[in-house]
Amino acid sequence: MSESTALITNDAVVLGLLALILGFVFHTSHSSHPGWQKFYRYVPSILLCYFIPALFNSFGIIDGEKSELYKMASRYLLPVCLVLLTLSIDFKAILGLGPKALILFLTGTAGVVIGAPIALFTVGQFFPEQLGGDGANAAWRGMSTVAGSWIGGSANQAAMKEVFGVGGDIFSVMITVDVLVANIWTAVLLWMAANAARLDKASGADTSGIEVLKAKIEKYQAENSKNPTTSDLMRLVAIGFGAAGLSHLLANWIAPWIETHAPELAMYSLTSSFFWLVVIATTIGLLLSMTKAREMEAVGASKVGSVFIYILVATIGMHMDVTAVMDYPVMFLVGIVWISIHAGLLLLVTRLIKAPVFFMAVGSQANIGGAASAPVVASAFHPSLAPVGVLLAVLGYALGTYGAYIAAMMMQAVSP
Repeated sequence: MSESTALITNDAVVLGLLALILGFVFHTSHSSHPGWQKFYRYVPSILLCYFIPALFNSFGIIDGEKSELYKMASRYLLPVCLVLLTLSIDFKAILGLGPKALILFLTGTAGVVIGAPIALFTVGQFFPEQLGGDGANAAWRGMSTVAGSWIGGSANQAAMKEVFGVGGDIFSVMITVDVLVANIWTAVLLWMAANAARLDKASGADTSGIEVLKAKIEKYQAENSKNPTTSDLMRLVAIGFGAAGLSHLLANWIAPWIETHAPELAMYSLTSSFFWLVVIATTIGLLLSMTKAREMEAVGASKVGSVFIYILVATIGMHMDVTAVMDYPVMFLVGIVWISIHAGLLLLVTRLIKAPVFFMAVGSQANIGGAASAPVVASAFHPSLAPVGVLLAVLGYALGTYGAYIAAMMMQAVSP
């Protein structure tokens, strides 16, 4: 592995820097100063938590690619988040949100599948020499891995790489395009989350189910919240990290067992330990919500979970390089057209069925971002809604290989 040329390479220092960034954003976003109030009226605080680390990475202050902080946050803090954010959840209320969330999730999947050949064909009309061919480094082969990633996750992406014999050169380019385009879209979704009330009012969407769920959580917090003692916080830590540890233990046993005894299930991501980590942590949280452990919400379970979510947001932002577009302008253009088709189809269906922007944003991110970032977008609307993002993202893992394969077949047919 090559040495990083970033100014700061020590992850302990980088973590401290991210903490300072988060502290600065939250301090200023809650400031009574008129200048800051006006600024945050237009710029969502969560977007800055994401974008400032991206700028630090882009200009060589830190190196998100070499850092282990995202792995730490996604493997250690994310399962704790999922447990703590689901402790007080009303699972029946989530199911009672209706079919619109599922409709928009599947619409997002369809947008990725049909957007791939349309983007390749459209941009290929102008740059046939760069997007044509059928060798190992053909554009359509590389794009198949992005389709796997955008519908499912890294396991589906790896499956497409093997199925279509994707060359190393195009694969490395498409990873860059994947990360950059997906992160730009995540930033848009976070902006929409911050302006959801205005957007829903303009579209006439029915948000009653979401508001009822949020009201239930807020009422419980108001009626039961108390100043936590050290003992309360230690119990909170025990539940969160204990459940996360159990999730790791079971995931590291289940995934290898399936890989050995039923390797054909890899197409459903069932051989991925991260898949099982997310599923098990969410399940434990939901089970605990039916026990006395739910009382831990009174001492700030969801608040601690939200803190971890924001750390995860900052580490996700570290992986975005806003200057990378200069290296792969044509493939980046393909990615922008592709994600625009995905977004356009979602916006159209959202308007037709008068769905809240929450369903559109989470349905999209469950496809494009997966289990690591879908709960981030969901919790940007309200911490109690994070499990909705997780449940849809898990469904994406199951559909990823199928959807990406169909997209690849269509791309091969229209390739210049």
